[in-house]
Amino acid sequence: MTQDELKKMVGWAALEYIKPDMLVGVGTGSTVAHFIDGLATQKHLIKGAVSSSVASTDKLTALAIPILDSNDVDGIDIYVDGADEFNPDLMMIKGGGAALTREKVIAAMAKQFIAIADKSKQVDILGKFPLPVEVIPMARAYVARQLVRLGGMPEYLQNVVTDNGNVILDVHNLEILDPIELENKINAIAGVVTVGLFANRPADIILLATSAGVKKLTANS
Repeated sequence: MTQDELKKMVGWAALEYIKPDMLVGVGTGSTVAHFIDGLATQKHLIKGAVSSSVASTDKLTALAIPILDSNDVDGIDIYVDGADEFNPDLMMIKGGGAALTREKVIAAMAKQFIAIADKSKQVDILGKFPLPVEVIPMARAYVARQLVRLGGMPEYLQNVVTDNGNVILDVHNLEILDPIELENKINAIAGVVTVGLFANRPADIILLATSAGVKKLTANS
């Protein structure tokens, strides 16, 4: 199976969790794009979707899936998104596509968080994938110095502007042994909007695409 075939398989597998009258949070990325294609077949059953990025909003709109603003809803029934890396506790690094802040908001609002991924994203210890940090532009250099003090090697992604008008620092050289502690420390740095560590709010379920089919993972399974 090709990588894209695996992504399609797991994206469509997430449809099993979509029930009538649900409000669905929709993430960002190539795997989620397949989920959105599948969601279009059920758009007449759901209340609508809350999107985590302009790119996903554009795709949802093109498929005539109704979109609601996060400010107009009390909560979200289910959130489906990809993962750049995840550990046995279903804590993740996300935000390689620079949509991490909106993804975090929707994850926090969701009753159930389902991540869709392939085997290459599964690790024992987070940190091989660069950790994205969204930063307001005037704080970029200051935040970078603080990230160095935490043991990271931040790289400023030039010409990358988030949907919120901010910049991204990708932090390399991390071995994240305590994801919750690091998430809290980075979020406490002045000028940080948020960090792409999903540790305080991990996934509830990860659907893992394998050549033998889709495997359902729960924490430490």
